[in-house]
Amino acid sequence: MHPGEPGAPSVAVVVEEPSQVGEVRRAVAALSGSLGFDETEAGRAGIVATEAASNVLKHGRGGEVVVSALIVGESVGIEVLALDRGPGIPDVSKAAHGQSTRGTVSTGLGAMRRLSSLFELYTLPGQGTVVLSRIWRIRAPPTSLELGAVCVAKPGETECGDVWSVEPRPGGVRIVVADGLGHGPEAREAALTALQATDARPAGAARALEDAHVAARKTRGAAIAVAEVDVAAEEVRFAGLGNIAGVLLGPDRVQSMVSMNGTAGQGLLKPREFTYRFSPGTLLVMSSDGLISHWSLDSYPGLALRHPGVVAGVLYRDHSGRRDDVTVVAARLGVRP
Repeated sequence: MHPGEPGAPSVAVVVEEPSQVGEVRRAVAALSGSLGFDETEAGRAGIVATEAASNVLKHGRGGEVVVSALIVGESVGIEVLALDRGPGIPDVSKAAHGQSTRGTVSTGLGAMRRLSSLFELYTLPGQGTVVLSRIWRIRAPPTSLELGAVCVAKPGETECGDVWSVEPRPGGVRIVVADGLGHGPEAREAALTALQATDARPAGAARALEDAHVAARKTRGAAIAVAEVDVAAEEVRFAGLGNIAGVLLGPDRVQSMVSMNGTAGQGLLKPREFTYRFSPGTLLVMSSDGLISHWSLDSYPGLALRHPGVVAGVLYRDHSGRRDDVTVVAARLGVRP
């Protein structure tokens, strides 16, 4: 899965008053048009967006809705990620199937569930709720890797200086996250230049970074990391320059992956590649420095077992200071444990 164009960011809409529900709906309508949704498909997406934003406002006491394009080969879709820090949902089963805890039928989460190709919810009492919905125009084929991502510009900026991509490679996939120095259009240009240079290498994370380093010399520079997942070997080969973090979370470990000091496009650098065990059920998280470096899932019971898109949403909601562009990419190999 990758954005509609290399590194295309998500659209994040703060929902704190009723007019912003319409803003979410319009963002989804614009994305539906650009992705070729027909009237029926666009209508489904619009209802999901409206219900997601309405629930955030009415029941979550305000929050944010993040809208993203999804592309997997020939398949295209839209993701709606609703985030709030409200009271949480006391009875998830009733709410998600269309019945509120007061015994009345709810047209919110129940409608979202029925209209979604994929629907998942995570809630904690007193800490809020995350709802993930995906609506496919052409349904994506099953893959060995579950993946989710959030990529949002610094508040007030019209262009995001972070970019990311996930592309199939022989035997697996390659995940790239890049963060151009600073903010705005020049930062985005630097990040895109570095990311696109990695495409020239069919294999080899460190060699891909060498190409990115050379290409980024004509820009202000970027932090960048490449993770190559080998499905058969159950390994991930990781190489990073600068402050792109990589973490593996499994039943028996939390392991930070090594990223070297330096900036692609500046100075003399020799990237190094490190190989890590990436067994089925393990969660891989890559993030730019818009996410704080010392986050943990310990205070979120069961979150590590949820869809990676939900994990990315919780980390973005709770561990980004909103003072920078932020990207979180989460992936899991194989079935959930």
